[in-house]
Amino acid sequence: MRILYIIYQICIGLPIFLVLTLLTALTTMLGCWLGDGHFWGYYPGKIWSQLTCWVFLLPVKVEGHEHIDHNTSYVFVANHQGAFDIFLIYGFLGRNFKWMMKQSLRNIPLVGKACQSAGFIFVDRSSPRQIYRTIKYAERILQGGTSLVVFPEGRRTFTGQMNPFKKGAFFLADQLQLPVVPMTISGSFDILPRTGKLLHWHPLKLTIHKPIYPVGKGDENLNMLMEKSREMIAGGFSE
Repeated sequence: MRILYIIYQICIGLPIFLVLTLLTALTTMLGCWLGDGHFWGYYPGKIWSQLTCWVFLLPVKVEGHEHIDHNTSYVFVANHQGAFDIFLIYGFLGRNFKWMMKQSLRNIPLVGKACQSAGFIFVDRSSPRQIYRTIKYAERILQGGTSLVVFPEGRRTFTGQMNPFKKGAFFLADQLQLPVVPMTISGSFDILPRTGKLLHWHPLKLTIHKPIYPVGKGDENLNMLMEKSREMIAGGFSE
């Protein structure tokens, strides 16, 4: 069965995925250039992600949609197990959102330009002025239910266990006084870990936890948001 899945993903899945990626990037850039970045910055990527999971025959389960108010903007934070975290969240979270991304991802050919066109938030930590500009840009974007998705670990895990959280997402939530929604991703590490080359078939699961609302503003609130988020994400594995 493993041999058949390897043959399928190389001969069928990968070529389809590459075509889908090219079409999605071009559609996003063209749609955003023509005008409606709110629509074209989200839905092509959502469809691309859903089709990617279906093409590679990966079953997906999502729990916790009932915790989300569609008129509220949130900062969603999730553990970062592997490459398929992107497809799981983008395709199945069910919310119009922007990714918070490293500045270096702008340099990915075509994809980086599509992400820029879609209005994703690139974090530039080169100076306090750039950090301030990032916060003000996020404040303009995160309105009317548009949310933000961040991997607070900053990079994919090598072991399947969570890395320490960085403060960036929680600092932004504190500054903008937005609720934080922790999400637990399961199965992505088993499909394609950071050191992997070929996919393994495995179910994917996204657990959306209840929002954590800010209490005050400043370091105490920031640390509370970060600690509770980590605790809830870790608890999602036992569930």
